Amino acid sequence: MSQTLARPVSNLIELLSRLPGIGPKTASRLTFYLLREPNGLAEALSTALAALSVGTVLCQRCFNIAEQSPCPICADLSRDQTLICVVEEPMDVLAIERTGAYRGIYHILHGALSPIDGVYPEKLRIAELMERVRVGEPREVILATNPSLEGENTAAYIYQQLQTSGVSITRLARGLPVGGDLEYTDEVTLSRALEGRRSM
Repeated sequence: MSQTLARPVSNLIELLSRLPGIGPKTASRLTFYLLREPNGLAEALSTALAALSVGTVLCQRCFNIAEQSPCPICADLSRDQTLICVVEEPMDVLAIERTGAYRGIYHILHGALSPIDGVYPEKLRIAELMERVRVGEPREVILATNPSLEGENTAAYIYQQLQTSGVSITRLARGLPVGGDLEYTDEVTLSRALEGRRSM
């Protein structure tokens, strides 16, 4: 970073550029925006960042990020406690909750298997999932990992681990997006939509 910049400015640009999806130019724009913003956004952002580390915990049951453990979802006895949806990240919980279509509980892995990146089963919350299934005896585990190579490998690994548990193991259906055209759909998505067809 140029020596012509004040050190606090160059430090913030450097830190912001470490965030995913933010390069040096975007980091510079954000930094200078915060410097010019008259409504105290920089101070509010600083307070929010400080509260992020001291005001959040991992739920000891599902490993979601919450203000207390158990999290509100795990503590809600009106939810189906025998239905566990396994997702990769806390953001996936938000996406599923927005649908309003799911009333079970979750298990967050905090990643997906990727040996090339050094992510092996012991780095994820897979052992904790096995223990939850063993102790809690759910009726169904829904594997809702991403439809990527890593997500598919993670789902396959968990399926192998749970195969003898007696619990019903399901995978999220995959297929055509609403409003999409068949002619623009890739072969994998189209073949999975055909495999996952159901009666009308």
